[in-house]
Amino acid sequence: MSALTLARAKEILPKHTTEEHLFKHAAAVSAAMGAMADHFGEDKDHWEAIGYLHDVDYETYPDEHCHHVREFLEPEGVDEADIRAIISHGWGLTTNETEPQTNLEKSLFTVDELTGIVMAYALMRPEGMDGMKVKSFKKKFKDKHFAAKCNRDVIQQGFTMLGLEPAVVMQCCIDGMAAHKDEIFGQD
Repeated sequence: MSALTLARAKEILPKHTTEEHLFKHAAAVSAAMGAMADHFGEDKDHWEAIGYLHDVDYETYPDEHCHHVREFLEPEGVDEADIRAIISHGWGLTTNETEPQTNLEKSLFTVDELTGIVMAYALMRPEGMDGMKVKSFKKKFKDKHFAAKCNRDVIQQGFTMLGLEPAVVMQCCIDGMAAHKDEIFGQD
């Protein structure tokens, strides 16, 4: 089996997902993962593919998220390492079996929630993603009432796992999402 590609991920996800907001979230996480891959000098397309497919079982099994990833992806020929990476983003949240180990897994764990805050901030700014700065984003991040459903404890845990300053990961998320803003924020 070869590494998962973004093109392949975009073929697989519509088989299990219909809700527009989930495709936008998939695009946001994919974009952030691409920027994280660049940061670590890894395969951008592969990391974007993992990000795009990370919620493959969410719409069908929202209360058992990450528990059905394997049954959806094995028949598609997705390799074990990629399935494991996707399952690991639910560690401590929906599953306790698969702790993120690699930079790819730790990045996915971290940016999944972080992209939600970036997205909420972009939606309230007249200029959207354009010109978004980490300094101003950090103020929104610290405001627990802003994008309150995004779990900041998970994000902080992710920063620690990655061994990176929060500003570095935030900048990756902002840069990645800004580069893909049309796909992420396109009209419904």
